[in-house]
Amino acid sequence: MPEKPLLRPLDFQPVFHQDQQMWLLRDPLQLTDYQLIIPPALAPLLMFCDGTRDPQEIHRAFCEYVQVQVDFEVVADALAQLDAACLLDNERSRQRQVQLLAEYRAQAYRPPALANLVYPGDADELTAVLDAYGADDNLDDWPGWQGRGIISPHIDYQRGGPVYAKVWRRAETAVKEADLIIIFGTDHNGSPGSITLTHKPYATPYGILPTNDTLIDKLATAIGPENAFAEELHHRTEHSVELSAVWLHYIMQQTGVPPKPMIPVLCGSFHHFVMNGRHPADDTRLNTFLHTLQTETHHQKILVVASVDLAHVGPNFGDNFPIDANRRASLTQSDTQLIQAILQGNANSFYQQIATIQDRNRICGFSSIYLMLRYLGATTGVQVAYEHCPADPQNTSFVSICGLLLK
Repeated sequence: MPEKPLLRPLDFQPVFHQDQQMWLLRDPLQLTDYQLIIPPALAPLLMFCDGTRDPQEIHRAFCEYVQVQVDFEVVADALAQLDAACLLDNERSRQRQVQLLAEYRAQAYRPPALANLVYPGDADELTAVLDAYGADDNLDDWPGWQGRGIISPHIDYQRGGPVYAKVWRRAETAVKEADLIIIFGTDHNGSPGSITLTHKPYATPYGILPTNDTLIDKLATAIGPENAFAEELHHRTEHSVELSAVWLHYIMQQTGVPPKPMIPVLCGSFHHFVMNGRHPADDTRLNTFLHTLQTETHHQKILVVASVDLAHVGPNFGDNFPIDANRRASLTQSDTQLIQAILQGNANSFYQQIATIQDRNRICGFSSIYLMLRYLGATTGVQVAYEHCPADPQNTSFVSICGLLLK
């Protein structure tokens, strides 16, 4: 047990267990193969696991907070379980991360993390599901599109399937003609402003999407390998790149072209830029990465994908109000303005619109879209889809997603 327990970043989700509402402590890195559930009466204990108190001090603070004298053994047992599950930031969890990273790097490829969870793990079954999402989509008047950029969702297929189908089916020609595909995906657990690479090619139920080790090495050298690979373990379970990579591979299968090289890039949050008044255009590491990427790929036909969602609003995401018809209409208008900035290739306008309201709508694609626009430079585009996806049973929270194609 560490002298002063510090909780790692976790995802707290309300669940019902044995007919009681409890809290699921979901570890985004999945350092163990099980998860803990904590009853509401004990949940306040977690507030005091901030690295400033020893177990006795945590016990005293917890008892004072709940105004009940709880036995110290109850608190000690809870802390021990958090430690055993690698949910504390300590030597045990750090060693577990080292072990899992070594296991990840020893593999020939990055296995699909969501197969048989979000989509079928069998190739034929997967094709049938993806075909069905596009069954009602008429492409008779759609010309072969030969653009450079795709904005695709990374929400689950059950909610976003038709939007995925609309954008990826319309990008078929560009996929066929590309020499290299670069996917910028949201790193939901990344450090502020991080750019995280991996040498591991992503696998899908259709096989393996090769990568380009030479380009990855040049990018890593440019920003420093310690920056490029510090959070490589995030690739192991992060869904953002995977969910677009599956559709990419599906289109390749449908058109009969062999898998093209794909570079997966995980992008950390821009929240720190917004809060401290700085701008990513002034960040040396990001500028170096983008310059190197542009320089090393200028002679190739590149297709860039931002695997992103837009707004996350409502009580399920921390708002203290439900999203009613008026708020929904207002959010749609705000999203429309963001989409127009993207379609115009205006990275600065896109950034400023979000920064001005301090990312109030929680755009889960902020950094990925911005970096994509900076990489592409001058561009124009077309919107092919936009949807609100429910995020709670009461339909008072939702995620907005879109499908855009950029030239």
